[in-house]
Amino acid sequence: MRVPDPRELAALPYAHRLEPFAGELERESAYEWVHVDGREFDDVDGGSAHFSESALSSVTLTRGRYRRALFDTVWFHNLRTVGSDLAETRWMDVECVSGLLAGTEIHGADIRRTVFHHCKFDSVNLRVAKLKEVAFVDCLLRDVDFGGATLTDVSFPGTALDGVDLTRATLSRVDLRGATALGITSGAEYLAGATISTPQLFDLAPALAQHVGLTVTDDDRR
Repeated sequence: MRVPDPRELAALPYAHRLEPFAGELERESAYEWVHVDGREFDDVDGGSAHFSESALSSVTLTRGRYRRALFDTVWFHNLRTVGSDLAETRWMDVECVSGLLAGTEIHGADIRRTVFHHCKFDSVNLRVAKLKEVAFVDCLLRDVDFGGATLTDVSFPGTALDGVDLTRATLSRVDLRGATALGITSGAEYLAGATISTPQLFDLAPALAQHVGLTVTDDDRR
C-alpha cells in the first residue's frame, strides 16, 4: 500500500465545494460538502450520522455518541475525541492528520483505505474492528486493544506501539517493519500474517519465549 503524504485543506479535490458548518451535529443526519472548523461538541448524540466529502478541522468530540456513523471521503485535521463512542462506525477513504483519540470506543468499526498521520491513540478500544488498507504513519499507539480484530494490508511506518493487545487478532499482509517500537503486551502469538525485521524479532523474543513456556537464562547455577 502506497502511503500518500498528508494534504492541506486546499488540496482536497472537493475543497471548492465546502461550506462552513455552524449548526449542531444531530443523530441520523447527512452532512455533505461541509467544513466543520474550530468547534467543540460535548455530550452530543450523532449516532448513524453520514459525513461525505467533508472536512473537520480543530474539532473536539467529548463524551459523544457517534455509534454507526459513516465517514466517507472525510478529511480530519487536529481532531480530538475524548471518552467518545465511535463503535461500529464505518470509515472509507479517510485522512486523519495530527489527531488525538483518548479513551475512545471504536470497537466493531469497519475502517478501509484510511491513513492516520501524526496521531496519538491513547486507551482506544478497537476490538473486533476490521481494518483494510490502513496506514498509521508517525503515530503513537498506547494501550490500544486490537483483540479479535482483523487487520489486512495494514502498515505502521514511523509508529510506536506501546502496550498493544493483539489477542485473537487475525493479521494478513501486515507490515510492522517500519514501526519504531513493538510494545505488544498481549497476543504476540497472533502475529502470524505480519512481516517484521530481524532486529524486531529480537525485541519480540521475550514475549514469544513466554508464550511457548521457554525459560531463557545465562545463569548456569542449578
